[in-house]
Amino acid sequence: MNWYQYIACFFAGTFLANFVPHFVQGISGDRFPTPFAQPPGKGLSSPTVNVVWALFNLVIGYVLFQVGKVSSGNDLALAVFFLGIVVLSTASSRVFAKKQPK
Repeated sequence: MNWYQYIACFFAGTFLANFVPHFVQGISGDRFPTPFAQPPGKGLSSPTVNVVWALFNLVIGYVLFQVGKVSSGNDLALAVFFLGIVVLSTASSRVFAKKQPK
């Protein structure tokens, strides 16, 4: 595999991990931060905006998954894909924990 395919694997993981919270919040009818909110990433966007943002992430993640050949049987590609999921998931958990009052 080429080096850029490993980068595609990593970002496939990040985009697909980002799909989940936006899709779940959107189809649940809840407002949730997106890059389109005011202020970006901190304000709350409508459920519809979240579903659209989630679907965008799903499409990009799928394209990168194909480019990175994650399912080719290459263990390193799969590990890099899961690393992308871990990185975005842990970062998101810290950022989004601040949106809820304690």
